[in-house]
Amino acid sequence: MTDQQLPTSSLDEIKDIRRIMERSSRFISLSGLSGIAAGLCAMGGAWLASNRLAEYYLAYNSRGNFEGPDFNKLKLDLFILAIAVLALALVSAFYFTWRRARHNQTPLWNVSSRNLAWSMMVPLGAGGLFILAMLQYSEWRFIAPASLIFYGLALVNGSKFTLSDIRYLGYLEIVLGIVNTQFIGYGLYCWAVGFGVLHILYGAIMWWKYEKDSVN
Repeated sequence: MTDQQLPTSSLDEIKDIRRIMERSSRFISLSGLSGIAAGLCAMGGAWLASNRLAEYYLAYNSRGNFEGPDFNKLKLDLFILAIAVLALALVSAFYFTWRRARHNQTPLWNVSSRNLAWSMMVPLGAGGLFILAMLQYSEWRFIAPASLIFYGLALVNGSKFTLSDIRYLGYLEIVLGIVNTQFIGYGLYCWAVGFGVLHILYGAIMWWKYEKDSVN
């Protein structure tokens, strides 16, 4: 018997069962506002990093000295800035996700959210260790591409346990990271596009698609 041959009540019951199964196996409380907030944090961090790099290269052109105390300070400043941006993005993402989970009356930490966290932590952890190894050998050129690629892999891997739309954001991050390997001098711009612009666009689409009606 096909769906067209089933009574309307039976179709409604099947749809309800599908929704219940999806809610039990997938973490659906991710908020589009989390993506927007993370994107804004990334854009602000990229702007600060760009200003810091401009200051350094202005002094470098007049001094002609690349490896020195100022270069070490630049690396430390950028590392601290990256940690601060990441922490702010995580806090804002947690807040908006917690708020949506409370609105949906669903637990924030359950089997599906644990599966999501673990599936994303494996690529992110591997990528983080890989980037630290590059920093150990002062290899800066591929840090931006690596961060985009590993983050994209984490999103694709985690999409099995949350809204499937996040998979497409992961694909875009991976493609952007691969493109960045061929344009090394534009790492900061690709980083800003990947973690900033794409996050804002993704968050706006998710909010419009899943949250707008509940707000109204």
